[in-house]
Amino acid sequence: MSLQPGLKGSAEVLVVHENTAAAVGSGALEVFATPSMIALMEKAALDTVRPFLNEGESTVGTEIHVTHDVAIPLGFTVTAEAELVEVDRRRLSFRVLARAGEEIIGQGTHTRFIVSQERFMQKVEAKKQEL
Repeated sequence: MSLQPGLKGSAEVLVVHENTAAAVGSGALEVFATPSMIALMEKAALDTVRPFLNEGESTVGTEIHVTHDVAIPLGFTVTAEAELVEVDRRRLSFRVLARAGEEIIGQGTHTRFIVSQERFMQKVEAKKQEL
């Protein structure tokens, strides 16, 4: 099977101090942080397509547009879901959402690009030399 719209995947995490707004610096409260939600959504998207990539390939996130609508306290599990909605050569577009139980706590869209890991890291190293 190749990369086709309709592929779905998920990732989950328990809300602990390390992924709260207070810990990551995005706020002062002990609630699930927006950056943590975004990272979980990206992981769900990557995990959705990883089995279909060629050896030596990965994907990198390039764009995300999400809302974070509900605060989730310590001890709850958050699940991110990703659905591949468009494949345009190397560009992959996803619909993403996060839930705590049945309640949607955030949702939006995410774009990733398929890259050669070796070439990508060569570009990173070249950029490092420029800086």
